[in-house]
Amino acid sequence: MRFSFLLLLAGALARPAGAQTPAVPAPVAAALQKISADDYKAHVQYLADDRLRGRLPGTPGYQMAVDYVTAQFKKMGVRPAGENGGFTQKVRLRRAFVEPGATLVYQAAGGPAVPLAYGPDATFSPNPGQAQVATEAPLVFAGYGISAPELGYDDYAGLDAKGKIVVLTRQALRQFGDNEQQYFGDVRTKLETAARHGAVGVLLANDKAGALPPAPPKGVVSALDPKGQVVVSRSYAPGSVQVVGALSAAALQQLFAGAPSDTAQTLAALRAGKPASQALPGRLRAAYRSRYQDVDGYNVVGKLEGSDPKLKNEYVVHSAHLDHLGVGAPVNGDSIFNGAHDNATGVAAVLEIARTYGRLPVKPKRSILFVLMTGEEMGLIGSSYFAKLPTVPKAALVADVNTDMPTIIAPLLAVVPLGAQHSSLLQPVEAAAAYLGLAVEADPEPAQHRFIRSDQYSFVVQGVPALHLKYGNKTADGKNNLSEQVQKWRAVTYHKPQDNFAGGTFDWEAGRKYAQLNFLVGYQVAQAAARPTWNKDDFFGARFGK
Repeated sequence: MRFSFLLLLAGALARPAGAQTPAVPAPVAAALQKISADDYKAHVQYLADDRLRGRLPGTPGYQMAVDYVTAQFKKMGVRPAGENGGFTQKVRLRRAFVEPGATLVYQAAGGPAVPLAYGPDATFSPNPGQAQVATEAPLVFAGYGISAPELGYDDYAGLDAKGKIVVLTRQALRQFGDNEQQYFGDVRTKLETAARHGAVGVLLANDKAGALPPAPPKGVVSALDPKGQVVVSRSYAPGSVQVVGALSAAALQQLFAGAPSDTAQTLAALRAGKPASQALPGRLRAAYRSRYQDVDGYNVVGKLEGSDPKLKNEYVVHSAHLDHLGVGAPVNGDSIFNGAHDNATGVAAVLEIARTYGRLPVKPKRSILFVLMTGEEMGLIGSSYFAKLPTVPKAALVADVNTDMPTIIAPLLAVVPLGAQHSSLLQPVEAAAAYLGLAVEADPEPAQHRFIRSDQYSFVVQGVPALHLKYGNKTADGKNNLSEQVQKWRAVTYHKPQDNFAGGTFDWEAGRKYAQLNFLVGYQVAQAAARPTWNKDDFFGARFGK
């Protein structure tokens, strides 16, 4: 073992076609081969059982899932790395609802006060940090709500938003690249940007006629820190913003009455890539109350200590979300959203990865954290909480390898490493894939912005390089249309009670290989002399990596 595992795998990539792939160190190869499809299947079968009632955080079923993975960690020799010497990190989850009686009143300059119809014309998001909101303020239109002077675009340039209610358009960001669209299109980014400019409210306006989406029946979820302050939210930004809501296209036109340019001119300018921000002539008066339901969710955190005296103080994270949707309205007679694929399969992968590390007679140089998250289905709540307030020193987190719904419905022949292209993590992915005979492909669904929609993104915004390995498009019959097959499967299964273990479609050998791949990626990072780095001039690295 004079050469690192990373160099051995990299050597495989450098050899000409047909050359013999060099063997990995014998103990690593032996541990890798012991990953069992049957063990993987058993985890999924337990976690997707009806007894767990869909693993909704704050319920006895979710606690059963927490107890299961904790017991598995103990059997595997994984040590606790949560709070107070245990395996868990408590995440106080606040589910918030807007109470009946909310009002939004518009008054044009010198004109009468005109109520906007709550529901058809306007809606509010609940405020998780302030139960009662009442504010009156002038209006400004700030385009997409983007402030990026380094990219030559700033909707807030020359616009005084302090103490104002900012109106933004939901119009698509077509003139920006994929990375920029993902980041700047995120509601959380829009709220934080408005708060930095001193706004007291943010209203997101439809650009086309149509009904506003109804309020989420299960409310909007945020997380509170140990002092009871909102620390993670998608409907709230710390600072000045009190009011967050939505406007119909008709209401937007009403607010533009008497403005320097109308909505048609303004939205056309934005589509042409020109900021069209302006003060609007009227004022809005908003008042509403929010009610709360607080429950405790738990992240489960375990670790295996590294073997290098210095590098063992750094951590490679293997993560997956433990929660799902609980019980809901019946679909074809079934009301339990078991989440077998989403994400019992990802949790199963992390458990088998932990077992594999435990089998190594010599542990990798860096320590390994295994983090099973709460509240992913609520908006990446548990992972955002952990990445912001980790149970180990924040600066010690070097990478996150996330596993979320690998969709093992067919043989695993190719993978898409979402996010790996932003950092040096792409190299260990390519080396591990080559060793396992897997192709590495580009994302077949770039418009879905999948990179920011799972737990790895919570680490990215904290400056930690991260990735999420998804299925590729390659199929055994040569049609290479797995993405089409997955779309058909998702239409009848995804986020429905039909995502079940019994009667579900699974390729357990694909699950085994998926666990092997994620292990190999994490192991290489844990063994490397240097921690992963962001690529030069990468958008996410430049924004968060500092």
